[in-house]
Amino acid sequence: MECTFIGSYPSVDKMPQNDLPEFVFIGRSNVGKSSLINMLVGQKNLAHTSSMPGKTQMINLFQVDNQYRIVDLPGYGYARLSKKHRNSLMTMIRSYLREREALFLVFQLLDVRVKPQKLDMDMLYWLGDQGIPVSLLYTKADKLKSRKSNKAERNMKNPSCNPGM
Repeated sequence: MECTFIGSYPSVDKMPQNDLPEFVFIGRSNVGKSSLINMLVGQKNLAHTSSMPGKTQMINLFQVDNQYRIVDLPGYGYARLSKKHRNSLMTMIRSYLREREALFLVFQLLDVRVKPQKLDMDMLYWLGDQGIPVSLLYTKADKLKSRKSNKAERNMKNPSCNPGM
């Protein structure tokens, strides 16, 4: 598998057009989007990872085997950013999701160790309202201690669908 970094873009209108389907990874900051992308393509340092949340601040685009593209979007909800900056990132994310014709499927990542948060459910409902296809992926299972696996199983089987939680 050959995967190459195409570029980082501050908005959807700056991105190159293409005919390849785009698979998009979204989730809260530090949920493991970049780590998952690296694992899927078999390259340790293709998508930049950091233990510090909120590092991804642009739309990162990768191409795989000239067959499809992977999009790494900024995380939503990072508290150490100003409200204005968080809102501008959310505007960029939603603009990509609404406007990008090449979008094929969104993978929304959730940390298996914690119950889905209000921001996660709000995003899931918004995607549904927009008619955007989405699959939920749970991450961080490798970080579970065995006594926490029952809680993780409950989080996956019965995520709260109440956006006011």
